[in-house]
Amino acid sequence: MTEYAGKSNLKPTLLAVLAHPDDETFGIGGTLALYARRGVEVHLVCATRGEVGEVDPRLLRRFETVADRREAELRCAAEMLKLAGVYFMGYRDSGMPGSPDNHHPQALAAQPQERVAMEIAYFIRKLRPQVVITFDPMGGYGHPDHIAIHKATTQAFEIAGNPDVKVKEDLPPYSPLKLYYNVIPRSFLRAGIFMLRLFGKDPRRFGSNGDINLVEIAQVSFPVTAKIDYGPVAKIREEAAYCHESQGGRQQAKGIIPALRRLFGGSETYMRAYPPVKNQKKERDLFEGI
Repeated sequence: MTEYAGKSNLKPTLLAVLAHPDDETFGIGGTLALYARRGVEVHLVCATRGEVGEVDPRLLRRFETVADRREAELRCAAEMLKLAGVYFMGYRDSGMPGSPDNHHPQALAAQPQERVAMEIAYFIRKLRPQVVITFDPMGGYGHPDHIAIHKATTQAFEIAGNPDVKVKEDLPPYSPLKLYYNVIPRSFLRAGIFMLRLFGKDPRRFGSNGDINLVEIAQVSFPVTAKIDYGPVAKIREEAAYCHESQGGRQQAKGIIPALRRLFGGSETYMRAYPPVKNQKKERDLFEGI
């Protein structure tokens, strides 16, 4: 396993900017765990506490709210993944498209993009990561909060290095070296659609609430420019998934999609947004060239 600590005068740091508790595990948990064990300081900025959605009442017995439960699950997963820091932005989960929650005054998707970007720029300047990861332009599966964070993080990546832009605590400008979007390979999605239909399930009504249309998502394709094999930490990623019990963590660790993930070799894929990709060679290390 590659070790980064001590390779240069720069402290190797990775920042993931995501929307809800569980995004860090179900989307990029293998990558985060892998780099944490390579000596990289891995931080997570989470925009909301996942307030929206149905939770089994039995899981709320020791918690006052759904948000309290979801935050506890995230902190459990963060410990499993060995994250160096978890930071909440304090917005509210917006729910899926068309939900009344979209219009809550504190809903992430209802906030001005520049306001959210300025807050993310603060974390970039404070933590000084070489590598930043966030969602792809369609937010993986079209969640309004994922799309909002994609847009705000992309803007924050640009303005964090601008000396003319002031952020909280008047931190000095800092420019990360790389920006990646987590993407789902369409071949993986098509295989998932086939398997779901094989088992008599409707891929247009995927997810615990049946509100994810995999067929529609599979029609949009993004280039995969980096592929991270998380095989050495696959068990850790699975244990982190178990933390998210209110989100069906055990089912998500053992269902059709995880089975396909293992079949595809236990990897997570990315599109490099910056610097621009100049060749067809896939990166196998997000810190390549740093």
